[in-house]
Amino acid sequence: MAVTTAADEYRLATFHFESKAYADAARMLEGVLAEEPANLSVRLLLARSYYHSAQLGRAEAELLRILDTDPAEDYARLMLGRTLERQGRAEEARPHLRLAAAMTGESR
Repeated sequence: MAVTTAADEYRLATFHFESKAYADAARMLEGVLAEEPANLSVRLLLARSYYHSAQLGRAEAELLRILDTDPAEDYARLMLGRTLERQGRAEEARPHLRLAAAMTGESR
């Protein structure tokens, strides 16, 4: 019987994400994250999987964890703004979207 590593699980989760099977990707990434809780790449893909599968509260929580660790993570900042917008929280989203735009040099 083959042993599955966290790297194998991450690759398979990425395949699911790219295939738009976002809930499946999220389930797999939760396991990977349990093994590698400090891995921000895993955490960001998990947040994106939650976002695309309309698990917005979970997406928000993951994005906040990322930004607690790395406040300069511009994509997490942008995703947090979009997640808040999707929840009807445009006023809360605005500063995150502005900061993300300033960090990347893009205008909103």
